[in-house]
Amino acid sequence: MYILSIRFRLFGQTSLFTSPEAIAVGEQIMVETEQGLELGTVMHCYDSLPSEQEEALTPILRLATAEEKESGRANEELAQQARHFCRQCINNRHLDMKLVDVEIFFDRSKFVFYFTAPARIDFRELVKDLVREYRSRIELRQIGVRHETQMVGAVGNCGMVCCCRRYLRKFAPVTIRMAKEQNLFLNPTKISGICGRLLCCLSYEQENYDTFHHACPRLGKKYQTTQGGMKVLRANMFRNSISVLSESNEELEFTLEEWQELNPFRPEMAQAAQAAPPRPKPAQQQGEGLLVFSATPDTVDDPALFDDMLPLLDENPAPAKPEVSFEPVEGAKKKKRRKKPRGES
Repeated sequence: MYILSIRFRLFGQTSLFTSPEAIAVGEQIMVETEQGLELGTVMHCYDSLPSEQEEALTPILRLATAEEKESGRANEELAQQARHFCRQCINNRHLDMKLVDVEIFFDRSKFVFYFTAPARIDFRELVKDLVREYRSRIELRQIGVRHETQMVGAVGNCGMVCCCRRYLRKFAPVTIRMAKEQNLFLNPTKISGICGRLLCCLSYEQENYDTFHHACPRLGKKYQTTQGGMKVLRANMFRNSISVLSESNEELEFTLEEWQELNPFRPEMAQAAQAAPPRPKPAQQQGEGLLVFSATPDTVDDPALFDDMLPLLDENPAPAKPEVSFEPVEGAKKKKRRKKPRGES
């Protein structure tokens, strides 16, 4: 049994499949995926399964025929045409959205248009234009800026192609706390990627930092040890050590193992032994608030099709404030302003 690394799109990510025989690199094969029958290109052929792969692999169906290869090339040309046509429709209707890419299923049963937008927009007429033009199921899928960079690709600050474009399949949550714990300069241009979000590589070594900081004493705090009181100054994860200031104003360096042998403790922590449990962090949902809409030639003229797509109206709007007008009262005397003497500021 051979393991094949298959790529379905140009510059796209690869997926692993099994094959009963070795297939040369560059050959096109047919596989069955969640999207149906797809045409892929062999990028690598392995004799054994990679150690990091734990999921069960799907076998390929067969080598692609000449007609299937021609259909794949025709689909690529149609995707370029659909991309140009959709952008033209967006410009004509002055929609505040950006088309990123177009994906067409191998049997042309579905066209997927990926776009970015700052907010929800009314693209009912755009959907009708696309359905009438291609007479197929049209799906408009809103994506975030990180997924846009993953699909388009770019060169990062390190000089290499972005990780999300090469091999990342899921985005791990990245927070500014990671940059602080790694002692990085909090310069947005240094810790942000091409997409404008925090660098995905900040999470690569975060597990090591979490383990070190969990075993490391708190910086700036005073501890009582078998050698007297000491104040923690610095911590060095790469040397697995800390620097402390003794009572005699002498700076000492200990490894974490040597520090634990001193039996350190904080006197004020003895009174707060029953501290409140930490609050759980809210789970971050990928794609939260993004829009996915699908229409077919049979349902595109349904007036209720777009009800869930449009922004919801407030059923109980706040009452409008009454207009207040001030009219002069008869007999009221106007207040005279006191004239300031000359020279007074």
